[in-house]
Amino acid sequence: MDPLTERSLAGPLLDTVAKAATPYLSDLDERRVADPAGTPLLAELPGPLPEDGLGGTDTIEELLRVGTAAATHSSGPRFFHFVVGGATPAAAAGDWVTSLLDQAAGLWTASPLAATLETVALDWLKDLVGLPAEWGGVLTPSATFANLTGLAAARHWWAGKHGRDVTADGLAGLPAMPVLAGGYVHPSVRKALQILGVGRDTIRVFSRDDAGRVDLDAMERALASLDGPAVIVGCAGEVNTGDFDPIDAMADLAERYGCWLHVDGAFGLFAAVSPRTEHLVRGVDRAHSVAADAHKWLNVPYESGFAFVRDPRALHETFGAWGVPYLASMDERQIDYNQFGPESSRRARAMPIWATLRAYGRAGHRAMVERHLDVAEHLGRLVEAAPDLELLAPVRLCVVCFRYRPPGVPEDRLDELNAALGRALLADGRVYAGTTVYRGQRALRAAIVNWRTTEADVELLFDVVRELGART
Repeated sequence: MDPLTERSLAGPLLDTVAKAATPYLSDLDERRVADPAGTPLLAELPGPLPEDGLGGTDTIEELLRVGTAAATHSSGPRFFHFVVGGATPAAAAGDWVTSLLDQAAGLWTASPLAATLETVALDWLKDLVGLPAEWGGVLTPSATFANLTGLAAARHWWAGKHGRDVTADGLAGLPAMPVLAGGYVHPSVRKALQILGVGRDTIRVFSRDDAGRVDLDAMERALASLDGPAVIVGCAGEVNTGDFDPIDAMADLAERYGCWLHVDGAFGLFAAVSPRTEHLVRGVDRAHSVAADAHKWLNVPYESGFAFVRDPRALHETFGAWGVPYLASMDERQIDYNQFGPESSRRARAMPIWATLRAYGRAGHRAMVERHLDVAEHLGRLVEAAPDLELLAPVRLCVVCFRYRPPGVPEDRLDELNAALGRALLADGRVYAGTTVYRGQRALRAAIVNWRTTEADVELLFDVVRELGART
């Protein structure tokens, strides 16, 4: 079936989705995160490619029928696994507009609208998290891409210190780039280094305990022993407990030894939004590059990362200057954002970010962040008061790390018990929370970053954990 024959259905098909959205979203607060009854419907999806096609109406109705039943409802308030936000009403609507307008967002000439919205969204994000207005930036698909972007700029800077334009000539003949971090370094940072050819496992980690807290003295000794510049990676928001590296002290080291400081603030950067937690990101404005995810604590749809650099020229020097005749050169006003990051073709991901910031402003996002701080503290108190649960780390931000520890169970059985409990939680589906290993102990971790989540939702998590734990 030629899609041209369905030109008249373009609007009605979107109406079909809109009509399904209202009951789905209205029920989202009460839905199981994963309903086992929906899983069998996945068997309907595979099959041979249709020769003629079913037509848009039947196809979209099938997708809605299967999707609303079989999806993991991670945009709801009871998904505490990983660090996954939802989508605020304005952000979700903005994302629909993104698909409706389908802008090619890499080039100003292709879409002045998309480029303008990206500039505004980046300016507002800098304002929201307390970064200087003169910094450069770009939107990316994720924090992994944001880390890649910031560390690529660091690599370009580092190679330049050795007299090499790595963008043009590559790494051949250069020494290994020293990268130093504390024990909170995230796998996305390692993946970025892997992609950049620096090496996933070349990063030197300096920890003073089994929690991963950075050993600044050991890091300084290592920096003092180096013959040349290095890159330091700081973590603003560790995934197991929400803890932070001392960014300000790391910035001191970077200044003292002439290093590039990159901060991975995937979700923790938004601690800057609240006066209660802004001290945790003190010093981030002294970094050279910062990476974060809007689709975590800002609550916009996937894919919405961003990277900022202190020197606004650094991103263009790293990713731009293609020298292709059909790509017009840009100026300070007509920005081609595909010359500021690793993507060439890119969707207009600024639209949902712009929409949520425009709709709810600084005060609305501060209220959301502080509600999550309160809800996390509430869950922490419930855990501490329960005779069969153990809080494994102080609640510092929006992540609660704990384990099931009923009286009389030997220590050597607790890891196995909590691993089994984690599997039972996911199979049950009423709430979602993942397991991790923290300080050598198998633990449960709940990340509270969804705009819908309230104390009632973590109270259900608390009850389900104890209920399933007693059966495990």
